[in-house]
Amino acid sequence: MGRRAALLAATTATTLLAAAGALTSAPTASAAACGEGTYHAEATLSGSTWTARRGGSTVYTGTDMRTAVQSAINSLTSGRTAKERVVVRGSGSIPASTRISLPSYTTLDVCGTINVTGTGSGDQAPVYSRGTRDIEVQHLNVTGTPLYGVFMRNVQNVVLGQIDMRLSAGLGIRIDNRGDTSQWTRNVRIDNAYVSGASNHAVETYGVDGLTIGTVTARNVGYSGLLLNETINATVGKVDAENAGTGTGYAAFRMANRNGRVGSGYPTNIRVGEVVARGGGRGVFCVSESGGAVIDRVTLSNTGNNAILIENCYNVNIAAQSGTVTGGGEIRLAARTEFPNNDNITIQNLTVTNSAIRENPCGTNTTFRNNTLVNSTQSVC
Repeated sequence: MGRRAALLAATTATTLLAAAGALTSAPTASAAACGEGTYHAEATLSGSTWTARRGGSTVYTGTDMRTAVQSAINSLTSGRTAKERVVVRGSGSIPASTRISLPSYTTLDVCGTINVTGTGSGDQAPVYSRGTRDIEVQHLNVTGTPLYGVFMRNVQNVVLGQIDMRLSAGLGIRIDNRGDTSQWTRNVRIDNAYVSGASNHAVETYGVDGLTIGTVTARNVGYSGLLLNETINATVGKVDAENAGTGTGYAAFRMANRNGRVGSGYPTNIRVGEVVARGGGRGVFCVSESGGAVIDRVTLSNTGNNAILIENCYNVNIAAQSGTVTGGGEIRLAARTEFPNNDNITIQNLTVTNSAIRENPCGTNTTFRNNTLVNSTQSVC
């Protein structure tokens, strides 16, 4: 077993110099006002009538928002190799059993709200794209009961700008490679996502290589605020979750299914600036052979489950700069027998109040450093 440090309690936290290249926040582009600038087609609501136009040509007139938007998208240049842009001006409803599909080289800017009604099955979403490249959604507001607010599968070069979803069911944003797992989904950027009321996760990825997120804000969602599955080379500015996964084992920020595993190892490639969790299930959860992660700052309070749970993970550094854990569940390092035990886990720079730190079973190369315990206990190897 490698060197183990357990520098216990009751010491005043020492300010550490941030490591070279430590993350403060992921870059986000300043957002232009919705609808401004050049566009190639538009769908516009006047009274109760939608009209879709491409230049001087009208390609749809009627009361169906989904058909209007899809008609505008379908009017773009066939076989294009550069992005063309569709602007939607107006709000309306579409059924949960339908989708608006984005082909390659499409930019969509929705200046209004898409309200999703009823129920459906499968992978329907008001914004859907599969097997495509160079997709951009500049603004999007979704309400109602979508299966997914945004669903993208086996895609490359995706930008989601300002996304706001105030839902009563469904999953917010899902981006994955589960149609063809031999290919990574690559180069995904999410500037700012706000998701409330989802019955599932706010934002979830699976099989993504190259992910940049500015901020994920999750409010009263059923499962995780941000869940990364089998995702590598990710930079996240902030996860801000309130009541995410209440009554469950999900977390404000969760990594699972070999997240951060590059080849057969876990070099540091998942970088998170800050995780905030208030209430909900867990705060931070790493599980099922995930790792390669640094979280600079954490503020976790009154989580119903573990504030932090590290289970069968490798090369994980929690609170590289600073953090607080107040009330709620304990900080726990654990392991299942079907996976190799924890290795190279660092828990540091935390002020832990009315909680506990516990390691069982003993991992390898575990470090507990510069943690201040206030009315809290610590039981480590």
